[in-house]
Amino acid sequence: MAMQAQEIEDLIRAEFPNAKITITDLAGDGNHYAAEVIDDSFKGKNRVQQQRAVYAALKGKMDGSQGELHALALTTKAPV
Repeated sequence: MAMQAQEIEDLIRAEFPNAKITITDLAGDGNHYAAEVIDDSFKGKNRVQQQRAVYAALKGKMDGSQGELHALALTTKAPV
C-alpha cells in the first residue's frame, strides 16, 4: 500500500519537531517522493549521518520489497 505525503511528514516530524520539511510526490503515484528536511540537529553532522537519522525516523517503512514507501530522494541540511 502506498504512503501519503502527510504520513511521511508526520513520521519525520515526530523525530524532528522543529524541522522545515517539504515532501513532494515526484510521480504522482504515492510511491516516489522527494523530501527536504532542514533541522538544527544536523549541525556538525555529515550528510550520511543526517540522512540515516531521517531514514530511522521512517521506522522501517522503506525496508525491503514489502516496504510501504518505495523511493525517497532525500535532501538534508542544517539551517544557515
